[in-house]
Amino acid sequence: MADRPPAYAPQVPRRLDGLVAEAAAGAPDRTALVCGAQRITYGELDRRVTAAAAALGTLLPEAGATVAVASVLHPDFAVAYYATSRAGHVAAVVNPLLREEDLLHVLTLSRARLAFVDAALYERLAAVRDRLPGLEQVVLIGDRPHDGLPALRELTHPAPGTRGPAEVPAGPDDVACVQFTSGTTGPPKAVRLTHRNLTVNADQIALAHRLDDTSVTVNHLPTFHPMHLNSAVRAAATQVLCTGAEPAHAVAAANEHGATHLYSLPVRLARLAADPALDGLRLHTVTRIASGGSGLPATAAARLTERFAIPVFQGYGLAETSPLTHSDDPDHPVHGSVGRPVPGTECRVVDVESRAVLPAGSVGEIQLRGPQVMKGYLGGPDKTGLEPDGWLTTGDVGRIDDDGRLFLIDRLKDVFKCDNFLVAPSEVELVLGRHPLVRESVVVDLPEAFSGAVAGALIVLEASATADTTAEQAVAEAVAFVNDQLPYYQHIRHARAVDAIPRSGNGKVQRRLLREQLIGLLAAA
Repeated sequence: MADRPPAYAPQVPRRLDGLVAEAAAGAPDRTALVCGAQRITYGELDRRVTAAAAALGTLLPEAGATVAVASVLHPDFAVAYYATSRAGHVAAVVNPLLREEDLLHVLTLSRARLAFVDAALYERLAAVRDRLPGLEQVVLIGDRPHDGLPALRELTHPAPGTRGPAEVPAGPDDVACVQFTSGTTGPPKAVRLTHRNLTVNADQIALAHRLDDTSVTVNHLPTFHPMHLNSAVRAAATQVLCTGAEPAHAVAAANEHGATHLYSLPVRLARLAADPALDGLRLHTVTRIASGGSGLPATAAARLTERFAIPVFQGYGLAETSPLTHSDDPDHPVHGSVGRPVPGTECRVVDVESRAVLPAGSVGEIQLRGPQVMKGYLGGPDKTGLEPDGWLTTGDVGRIDDDGRLFLIDRLKDVFKCDNFLVAPSEVELVLGRHPLVRESVVVDLPEAFSGAVAGALIVLEASATADTTAEQAVAEAVAFVNDQLPYYQHIRHARAVDAIPRSGNGKVQRRLLREQLIGLLAAA
């Protein structure tokens, strides 16, 4: 079992919205958010939060309602998110890229009574609105107007003499937020996070990432994740929202605003590392590059470090842990590792079948415990989804080295058995990635009558792969290369070339859907 972590008792606000109030009190004129031409100070952000909270108190006068907030990469998300807390309600953070049926699922599951959405998401919401009888009100956020909908900017510019929200007696252990799991192995579940879960994790992240009031962070993610918002506000740092999809956009934003930290997705960072068209790009002030959302291949991290001469580090966490539990050393990262536990957090690895705690170096299922671990899943009593002693079983497979660093190997539900041998798809993908004709790949399990399951692969070939050969021949060459280096039970039995690997809105590979895609391609052959 992991040693108990050192004592950690940060002085954090009692409520989530207290993060903004604290930053505004200490540095009212410091820039909190930059988005295009908009620059919002902490004092102005706090005033907008208070005004929106007062309006919410009128729209939903009884505290404790669930308010859906689409996490668009725009300052309005920050205002709506903290205003929901200040009004005494629970924020359900919604991915703005969801399609109609998934949107219906999360709004029904969370029992949202009011939703803050942008114009693009509203078009999808309108298609299922008649199936959401509990949704009483929709408020528009973002820059695009929509006829017939009240807009957040109207709520944050109240008439003179309008009173602020009444004091809400919410405590640190009350639920502040509902976060949804990624849904890569089934329908998303709703995670109940308390004020303390979120404020403590904001402090843990700020410490782990070396954030302070001199930091300027570039958020180059497709959506606004509360992790980056809360930690930047906790540190009273400036956050630059970069909405451009290309890696060059993030580099330009970082240089323009004198950024110290660059946050992006692994798929975007891998492109930044590998694309020869980007060779001329330089980062002038950034001292750390952070990857999150899924694993960044060690080769991509090494190339990125070599290109920019800046440390590239990553971390680990889940919706159930607010989210961060691990972070590598931002100044001296070990590529391939997600680092050590953040302050106050315990991590251990247990045997998949016996559940015995394993020693360092052994591979097993990861369990976590700490002040950022959820109150429980929505729909059950407190601690639903947790072990009786407070441990969270993650469903991820990994190992802990002698220095306490965690190395992820795979999702437990992605691991499968071939002839009773465990096969980790990521291990097969790692070998595939070494072949010069392979740009990207995903390995999935395919049903097989005698072995139980065998490995199949979707492969994105390099542009040069088909110059002197067909795609089928290039795939066959890559598969032969892999199978020559792995034991028989890890051999790829079926593979197809594809133009791209589809990903979810947050950049994650959805193996369940890709398995169905490969099965369909094989059936059509």
